[in-house]
Amino acid sequence: MSAVIEVEKLRKSYGEIKAVNNISFSVAQGEIFGMLGPNGAGKTTTMEIVEGLRPADSGSVSVLGMDIKQRPRRIKGSIGVQLQTTSLYPRLKVHEVIDLFGSFFPKAVSLEEIIKLVGLEDSSNKLCINLSGGQQQRLSVGLALVNDPQILFLDEPTSGLDPQARHNIWDLIKLQKEKGKTVFLTTHYMEEAERLCERVAIIDHGEIIATDRPDRLVSQYFNEEAIEFQLDRPLGDEVLRQLAGATNVVMENGRVTVYSKSVPVTISALMEVAKQGDMKLTDLYVRKATLEDVFLKLTGRRIRD
Repeated sequence: MSAVIEVEKLRKSYGEIKAVNNISFSVAQGEIFGMLGPNGAGKTTTMEIVEGLRPADSGSVSVLGMDIKQRPRRIKGSIGVQLQTTSLYPRLKVHEVIDLFGSFFPKAVSLEEIIKLVGLEDSSNKLCINLSGGQQQRLSVGLALVNDPQILFLDEPTSGLDPQARHNIWDLIKLQKEKGKTVFLTTHYMEEAERLCERVAIIDHGEIIATDRPDRLVSQYFNEEAIEFQLDRPLGDEVLRQLAGATNVVMENGRVTVYSKSVPVTISALMEVAKQGDMKLTDLYVRKATLEDVFLKLTGRRIRD
């Protein structure tokens, strides 16, 4: 598929802080592309430069075949943007806000269609200030869709939402994909990236570390499985690292993760160590590696840090 977003050697600094450090990537037409990283990694800065909301120090950005510096107004008419923090008019009703945003464009999706699309039929006459967090986020996405954009930009679309509200937003994003739209989203939620994105760019400290399909990233960097458990008293990680088949150990808040290339062998050795030390293992289970494990392996820390 042809690329609708092309970014080359993009840089943006604030004083001595390199928010975006020489990154390049592309987004294909019709795909859901995710930029995954912790807060402060450079996700929002990158997205706002691509949207034309923030100038870059250097590098090039092409959206829908147009240079963002040369054709910013034309590009903005063809994209939809949901910002990380959206300020809605608190004293306007839902339908009034949608009408207002629709008036900004020569051609807009009908009010009824937007309200139905984001599932706010029962809240059309509510003041924005009285909407729940999930409803406000759905309205924010709806406002990004009023001009029927070719590309939808979503910056942390489910941050701070409860699980049900998060799934509602996910369904809305999947629907845009089914309609043939391109979606570029940022997130720090691993499950969100794995569930939604066809490709993911892992970003940290302003640099893209790896880009690929989530499953390929996992298979590329991991052929181990993770054994997770808790111990009733501390045990040095040097002992666990010496377990047969173990390749790495992570200990956090009393929970232990041992990465193993041979789970049965490692568990057998672990049980022997626990028996000899008269220790009790609890809540033990084995799982496949995830994007969070990839991030930990590439950066040395978990994404929530």
